[in-house]
Amino acid sequence: MRLILLGAPGVGKGTQAKLIQKQFHIPQISTGDMLREAVRKETVLGRKAKSYMEKGELVPDELIIDLIRERLASKDCQNGFILDGFPRTIPQAEALDRLLKELNLELDGVVEIKVEQEKIIQRLSNRRVCQRCGADYNLITNPPPSDLICPICGGKIVQRPDDNEATISNRLEVYERQTKPLRDYYSQQGKLKTVNGDANVEAVYQAILEALREDGK
Repeated sequence: MRLILLGAPGVGKGTQAKLIQKQFHIPQISTGDMLREAVRKETVLGRKAKSYMEKGELVPDELIIDLIRERLASKDCQNGFILDGFPRTIPQAEALDRLLKELNLELDGVVEIKVEQEKIIQRLSNRRVCQRCGADYNLITNPPPSDLICPICGGKIVQRPDDNEATISNRLEVYERQTKPLRDYYSQQGKLKTVNGDANVEAVYQAILEALREDGK
């Protein structure tokens, strides 16, 4: 299975990607993780990316595509992959299409997880995370211990600096501007499926599987 997951911050995209990864034994590919790993390993591409990142500049699309080309050539991608966080713009989507054609690969689907903005703001403003292991908590649905010490690793549980209402609203507006054309792009290709993310984790996961089954995947 070769899949793109779309979704605004807070819709549960990462959680669903992990479930798909586990069931289908395919890697979740995050461009942010790839960049950090390439820089850490000091690969040729990593050194190029680092020069932009150190200046606070966006890494050019061409370099991101080169990273993805290198990643998709890895053995663990032979049976498929989940792209998370890429593409974000039409030029990136067009570049990805060219790369997949070059590699003689085809996307099985693009699934957007949709949640109303008000509910996303509620989710993220109540989110808390462990500074050490990254475990997620939520003041409403999954409250942390009263001492704010993570029971998994003993780390401190905090609110992320960008999980305040004003910042969340801005992030959602940026996402909407970037992604609406992308939805249209994949819809015109007949690849886009949208599922309701305002449900429990298992229900959303089953909706994703059903959306993919509709296309015979």
